[in-house]
Amino acid sequence: MANEMSTTDALQSLKPGAEWVLRGDVLEWLDGSQTEPTTAELAAEVTRLQGVYDGNAYQRTRATAYEAIAEQLDKLYHDMTAGKLDATGEWHKAIKAVKDANPKP
Repeated sequence: MANEMSTTDALQSLKPGAEWVLRGDVLEWLDGSQTEPTTAELAAEVTRLQGVYDGNAYQRTRATAYEAIAEQLDKLYHDMTAGKLDATGEWHKAIKAVKDANPKP
């Protein structure tokens, strides 16, 4: 996997702001105001976070495929000048091509 979720990610998600130390697989809970999550809760959260991350892969791919904002604005300006603020404009075509190449799951 490109980005594998970890126990650290799960701890930060489940108990934001909690105080703890993780040495390898050994968790030392230091927080007096929040309860320590169970091993099962941590494992479930790692799985949930990984599912969310994996499910949003298309967003990351799209983000890198889009042209720079300055280029997009230039295309939009030229489309406006040409009266093509519909699906025939170059900006719309470029955005649609990225979305078509990277569809939502």
